[in-house]
Amino acid sequence: MSVAKERAGDAAVYARLALVAVAWGGTFIAGRSLAGVAPMFSASLRFLLASAALSLFLVISGKGFRRVTARQALVVTLLGFCGIFSYSFFFFSGLQHISASRAALIVALNPAVMALIAYLFYRERVSALKMLGIALCFGGVALVVGGGDPQRAGAGGSGWLGEALIGGCVLSWSAYSVFCKSVVRQLGPLHTVTYSIYAGTIMLAAYSACTGALDFAAVARFSSGEMLSLLYLGIVGSAVAYIWYYDGIQKIGVARAGVFIALNPLAAVLFGAALLGEQMTLATLL
Repeated sequence: MSVAKERAGDAAVYARLALVAVAWGGTFIAGRSLAGVAPMFSASLRFLLASAALSLFLVISGKGFRRVTARQALVVTLLGFCGIFSYSFFFFSGLQHISASRAALIVALNPAVMALIAYLFYRERVSALKMLGIALCFGGVALVVGGGDPQRAGAGGSGWLGEALIGGCVLSWSAYSVFCKSVVRQLGPLHTVTYSIYAGTIMLAAYSACTGALDFAAVARFSSGEMLSLLYLGIVGSAVAYIWYYDGIQKIGVARAGVFIALNPLAAVLFGAALLGEQMTLATLL
């Protein structure tokens, strides 16, 4: 009976991680829809919404706010820098230059980079099959990056800048995913995500204020599509998805949870073609 329960529990985790990957595929479409908004202002609004949603959930669910030690606060702050601040900077800046589907295909490197970092720092086993998968990830991204210009949104060669910026997303997210393990065990996925988002939001707001990008009056000028994109990014793509993702890492490990990110570019490419009319080239299909 315990084995059956364990399998059922794993199946539930797998289902949530698959939904997370699809939801994150949608964030590329929503982020691309906000391409006309200052990148760090978009990021600030996204995580202000996420912070509000998570705070409300903590209060309504009765889980409350947990005290943290100085060491835990430091780790959570570093997670906020990697997974919220720097990821957002690279994500929204990159989407100013390249299409949503192209960006998502570059982010397909995430599971490969995560598996390599987990091996180097935690000695998580990398089987021959996983090594083949890592090689395919790098080969696929090389094919996309070298496959010509049709998927680039910018002109004058700015697509290369967009690709480099999205590459920064990969490094930021991999660090956020791999180095969370100890604090997730201590605080749990919900509080770890919430506190890291708080830290990242403060950094984003401070940076936006210092650079003059913080313009809340501009929100009143958002179209209905931009407002829906923002709500999607803040609530579905951040608050809900981050909790389910960290819960998956806690239950099945970094490498196994990271594999589900492979669904992210698939969803983004399909959404991009259906909703934004983005072209599906031969390199993209391969």
